Amino acid sequence: MSNLSRKKFLFSGLSLAAVIAFFKWDNPPKKEKTTTAKFLTQDGKLVEIDIDKLPTTGKVATKEDVQNWVKK
Repeated sequence: MSNLSRKKFLFSGLSLAAVIAFFKWDNPPKKEKTTTAKFLTQDGKLVEIDIDKLPTTGKVATKEDVQNWVKK
């Protein structure tokens, strides 16, 4: 009978050690590297914006828009 309880003890100990080792050395989730773009606002501040949050479609700025975009 003592042999049976020793086997149960060893089996449960090894099982517990395997479960702990699995969770301890589990790879942490990798952080996604986000790419940002720097933009100058109308009031002259430099800001960084994630490229994922920018709209993919837009109108093209004309030469006049570029020259007169800063409000005085």
